[in-house]
This record gives sequence, structure tokens and C-alpha cells, in this order.
Amino acid sequence: MASSPEDPVLERYFKGHKAAITSVDFSPNGKQLATGSWDTFLMLWSLRPQARAFRYVGHKDVITSVQFSPLGNLLASASRDRTIRLWIPDKRGKSSEFKAHTAPVRSVDFSADGQFLASASEDKSIKVWNMYRQRFLYSLYRHTHWVRCAKFSPDGRLIVSCSEDKTIKIWDTTNKQCVNNFSDFVGFANFVAFNPNGTCIASAGSDHTVKIWDIRVNKLLQHYQVHSGGVNCVSFHPSGNYLITASSDGTLKILDLLEGRLIYTLQGHTGPVFTVSFSKGGELFTSGGADAQVLLWRTNFDELNYKDVSKRNLKRLHFDSPPHLLDIYPRTPHPHEGRIDTVETTETTVRTLPDKGEEICGYFLNPSLMSSECSPTILKKKTEDISDLPSESQRSIPLAVTDALEHIMEQLNVLTQCFVLWWVAEMEQVLELISEPTSWQEDCFNLGAATDFDRG
Repeated sequence: MASSPEDPVLERYFKGHKAAITSVDFSPNGKQLATGSWDTFLMLWSLRPQARAFRYVGHKDVITSVQFSPLGNLLASASRDRTIRLWIPDKRGKSSEFKAHTAPVRSVDFSADGQFLASASEDKSIKVWNMYRQRFLYSLYRHTHWVRCAKFSPDGRLIVSCSEDKTIKIWDTTNKQCVNNFSDFVGFANFVAFNPNGTCIASAGSDHTVKIWDIRVNKLLQHYQVHSGGVNCVSFHPSGNYLITASSDGTLKILDLLEGRLIYTLQGHTGPVFTVSFSKGGELFTSGGADAQVLLWRTNFDELNYKDVSKRNLKRLHFDSPPHLLDIYPRTPHPHEGRIDTVETTETTVRTLPDKGEEICGYFLNPSLMSSECSPTILKKKTEDISDLPSESQRSIPLAVTDALEHIMEQLNVLTQCFVLWWVAEMEQVLELISEPTSWQEDCFNLGAATDFDRG
């Protein structure tokens, strides 16, 4: 099937790391890209053509996480050397080192206002740091196994964390308490993230699943089983309508959260993909994996009205419960053969470290869940085509029926909203009645007081 104008396009390769890419993040202005690697180096790339990249040296072990501050004036990194570093993202790359964890640090995350930094560690704790004073503030302890990831909510009032104890916990940053707990008894989450409006969290599962939880009602909203390997990272599009996933099966997948379906499968990496991230504006995304390559993609699909796109293609619905979750929007893979941009670096000396392969995969993933893609051998590109799914095409539903079902769903949503508003109004009246003392309440109080006096 030929590609469409709204398909994501692979724009550039960045080559400079000597081992697996573990983390990627765009600068807030979208002009730079930071990457962390198994080779212990943090690299800062300019998205301008032929621009020079900077390699920052300081960590003594694998860099597990990198993130720009909201203003872009700082760059945080976490490492298996048990430290966190704050870098000034310029050509000199000065850094300060934070030490408080007693085991490898797995993730770092700035609050939206840039005042705080959260770190997650294999010492089973989450630690919060003050960025203005650059000092440790407090720890959060409730996990019983390694904590793989911790992220602030957009308003900074909550932190979500995931652990190999198979739980996802929500923390209140005001009282430092765990206020909610989601359990997954099949696998553990490798990565968690809040959606842009802070109402939901997405988890990347070692059991190959992606789950969306609504933290307002404490319910699992969507459960995707679209990967054949562990899911290592997810990233929300700034609109909140799309989620991109990176997996050890060697693919990236883009999910339409409004439609509840997979819309793209992207193949550009050789071996497991460990990290993926949308730019702050959503027009780009980048990915990195065991092949030591950083790929830069242009989104494209968010420039069109998705309903217009869907009407030009065969839309397939399932009557399975829950609906839509296993449906695959037919797209072709993207084995792009574009030019490779090798970016000049400021240093030429590189430390000798183990090659990508089983050792890297063993650190990032549960070995029992690893697929054969962990080996550094070149993989054959897989072709995904609607002709490979005869049983699915036989269950296709005409577009007219689809439109009718969509209309029914819209009407049900309106009715649901009306019911919620009515219920809230009723509850407000009940609360007003309870808050105002009535004559029978006063009588009961007087009777109780008299009884206590007689007993006395």
C-alpha cells in the first residue's frame, strides 16, 4: 500500500553514540535534541543541518534518562553510577553532581514550573530535589522493588511512579503520601507518563501491553496489545489524542486514543527500541534503540482532520469487549532508506564498553520477556498489509454502519454528561441540608445531652 501525505516521515539519522540509546528529549524550543546512552555519554544535537553536536563526559556508567528543564537552560541526566547530573547545555557543558540514591538511578523528570526534579532509583525510592537551591528535599518510600520511572503531573501536584513490584503509585507532593495504587499482576511497567491535561496515565508494560488509566475514577480505560515484545517507553502527543510507543520487538507504534486503535507501525531500528519522545509542539518525534541510532521523524498526521482521513480509508470495528482496542488501522511499515546524517562531535575519544546486544537488553528488560531482536544481527523488515489479515477483513463493517454507531456514541456521551451535571446538583442540595442544623437534629442533640446528664 502506498504511503499517504499524512504518514510520518523519517527525516534524519544521528550517529555519534557507540552503544545503545537509552533516553531522548527535545529542548523546549524544538531546536536541540539530548540523548543518553549505554556508552556513558550525554550528547546534545542541533536540528540545524550540518550543525556540530556536543558530547558531555561526566557519568561513570550507563546514562538511563535525560530531560531538559522547562526553560531549556538546564539538562538533567540519571545514571547507573547512582548519581544525577545537571548540565548547562552549551559548548562547555559544565555540570553539577547530585548524590543521594544508594543504587542506580533510572529516571529524572522536571516539574512543569522547573522548581523541582524527581528521580527514581533501584534503591526502591523516589527522591525530589529543589532546583533553585540545588539540594535534596524528600524521599517517597512505598515500593517494594526497583522503581523504574517517576513523572510529575502537569500541575506538579502529583507524581506517578512504576516499579518492578508490579504496582503503579500516585503520590501527593503536598503531604508526601501515596494516594492511589494500580496493580498489574501479569508484568510490571517499564515507563509511565501523564497525559497533557493530567487526567490519565499511560504505562508501558513488560508484558507487551500499553494501558491507559483514568486517575479521576481509578479505572483502566484502554488496554492495547499491539506489540510482540516488552514496551519500554511511551510519549503523549501534546494534543493528548495520540500516544507513541517503543518496544523490544523493534517497532514504534502510534495509537489514536480517541478512536482507541493502532494507526501506524514504524520500522526503522535494528533491534529493540528503548526510547521515544514527541517534541513540545508535536510536529516531530525521535526514537533511539540498541542499534545506537537516533532517528528523527516528522509527524504529519496531526496536520489533518483525522475524521477526514478515516473516511478515505476502510474503517474496521470489532464487537469484541472492550471495542476498538485490538483493531489495526491498515498502514504500511516505513523502512525508509533516506540519507544518513553523521553529525560532527566535539570529542573523538570514546571509552570501550560492551557492544549492544544481550547485556544491554538484560539491563533494561526482564530477560524472560526478551525476544530474539536483542541480538545485534540485522533484522528483516516485516511487511504489514491488510491481505495478511483475512479473518479481520471478513469482519469489516460498511462505512454507513460505522457512521451510525459513531452518532449513537455521541448521543450517549451527551446523555452521560447531562446525568453527571444533574447528579452534582442533587449532591450539592444534599450537602446544604446536612450542613444546616434542623429542628429534629437539635432535639436529638438535647435528648442526648439530657441522657448523659442523668447518667452522671
